[in-house]
Amino acid sequence: MFTPKEVKRILFTEDEISRYVNSLGERLTCDYSEKNPLFVCVLKGACVFFSDLIRRVECPLEIAFLSAESYCGTQSTGEVELSFDKLPEISGRYVVLVEDIVDTARTLSLVKEKLAARNPASIKVCCLLDKPSRRVVSGFTADYTGVEIDDLFVVGYGLDYDQRFRNLPYIGILEEP
Repeated sequence: MFTPKEVKRILFTEDEISRYVNSLGERLTCDYSEKNPLFVCVLKGACVFFSDLIRRVECPLEIAFLSAESYCGTQSTGEVELSFDKLPEISGRYVVLVEDIVDTARTLSLVKEKLAARNPASIKVCCLLDKPSRRVVSGFTADYTGVEIDDLFVVGYGLDYDQRFRNLPYIGILEEP
């Protein structure tokens, strides 16, 4: 297995990630089996997790994508750039925002606020990783979380450092650049 020199150690193996994704898929199936939810992938980081997750949700659903960026290197810029260009009508819909990691929560809190203005029946957040120690948006919590992690900069399984390492099949801890 390819491990770049910048990856200090593997935090979660492919098997561990699969178990977290399976568990989330089971919970979402139970909660949305009669609701025809709209699963919205927050690009780019969540794309790998999103693809695996929706295949584990065993009920009818629709998908959509939005783009949100707030990082430069290993630091959040504090500014969030959003693109809702291709988002369908969500009024009255059950929306599940799928994100790879909840860190400061600036991005997801802004996305939820913008989507709430479109009158969905509900908006829930599903993330693979949650890093509550970095939260700057008070009281923000994900509704569905795979696993909580410490304040580490992680890459792989869609997570990147300057657009690199998304293709790693595991989640690793990045050496300080």
